[in-house]
Amino acid sequence: MSAPIEDRRLYFLLASGQRRVQRWVEAEMARDGGLTAAQSGVLFVLAGSDGALIGEAAEAVDIAPSAMTGLVDRMERAGLVERRPDAADGRAQRLWLTDRGREALARTRAGVEALNRRLAEDFSEADLAVVSRWLKGLAAKFPRGE
Repeated sequence: MSAPIEDRRLYFLLASGQRRVQRWVEAEMARDGGLTAAQSGVLFVLAGSDGALIGEAAEAVDIAPSAMTGLVDRMERAGLVERRPDAADGRAQRLWLTDRGREALARTRAGVEALNRRLAEDFSEADLAVVSRWLKGLAAKFPRGE
């Protein structure tokens, strides 16, 4: 009897794995303060670039500008971020982390570290380098707007 052929349904496996991880992440986040993955993403963006333009933050987390408006509204109501007009262009808005946002970011960082450890279980550094390279390559092969 020959060895089973490796499952190469890459799109199916990617989509199925993404849905399972997303459900797990959302359940964990709901238990730990109710942040969504998108809200957490914005917090991470602002951690590296506090005062980013709303459009810059939307691009960094790969969210449509129209969806970003509602997301920022909810985050502002939750006390996680604050909007301020841009000094150079009063029509533009910049996002700033609040103290509550920084506290939520610290909890989220711990959760992401735990998730990354779980995702990396049973894989060597060389395996993870290949997976990382493959996933990063998706953005180049399928750019926004295609």
